[in-house]
Amino acid sequence: MITIIGTGHVFNLAEPVAFIVQHTWPDAVLIELDMGRYNYLMNAQEGKEDEASVKKASAIYKQTSKYQAKMSKQYGNQVGGEFLAAVNMGKLRGADIVPIDTNAQEVMDEMWEEMSMSEKMRYKLSGIRDSFGGKRKVEETQARFAMDEERYMEDMRRRYPTLVRKLIDERNVYMAEQINKASEKYSNMVVVVGDGHVEGICALLKDPVIRKIRLADLLDKERMDSVRNMVYKGDETR
Repeated sequence: MITIIGTGHVFNLAEPVAFIVQHTWPDAVLIELDMGRYNYLMNAQEGKEDEASVKKASAIYKQTSKYQAKMSKQYGNQVGGEFLAAVNMGKLRGADIVPIDTNAQEVMDEMWEEMSMSEKMRYKLSGIRDSFGGKRKVEETQARFAMDEERYMEDMRRRYPTLVRKLIDERNVYMAEQINKASEKYSNMVVVVGDGHVEGICALLKDPVIRKIRLADLLDKERMDSVRNMVYKGDETR
């Protein structure tokens, strides 16, 4: 069985993610990180700074990371906090930890190189608006996505075709391949990815039993209570 958790990287989701991992007793925890980001997260947890990797990062990658760090702080969170919670609880449960993502810096650099000038301009302007909008903008975006995911993605694909192709579509294919490969070894896995990847990845998975837990579930108390009950009982859903 695969339990796939859709998260939002700026929200403080450590507790619900840890709870799900704890009571699922997985053989493996798969996370939306490449090995470089995984090592960076583990080193940061131990108070070790990887200045070399920060210095060599491109401007577009640094800009994105800076925005995520700023918003995470507003939510009382650290960037990657949900992954850290999943990893730490997974280790306590004796699970293997498997990073499944492509190299984030390379993908961001490729995206920027392949973007048209008009798409780059829209991206920059959007970043400025998001920065000024703060938590209100983040929550409005999440509400729009949760209300009509298909329409939201269609709009994103129209406005930012290169971004969606590089950051969503191609990574969905890659991560689904890693999950399918892992399913040959593990019978019970928890997969933690950004919520925007959940449906695209699930459409490519071979495992017949998939339990989806979405960001909207994690953020709503009543829905999360239902998730807790489901996890306790070991219910299976597709």
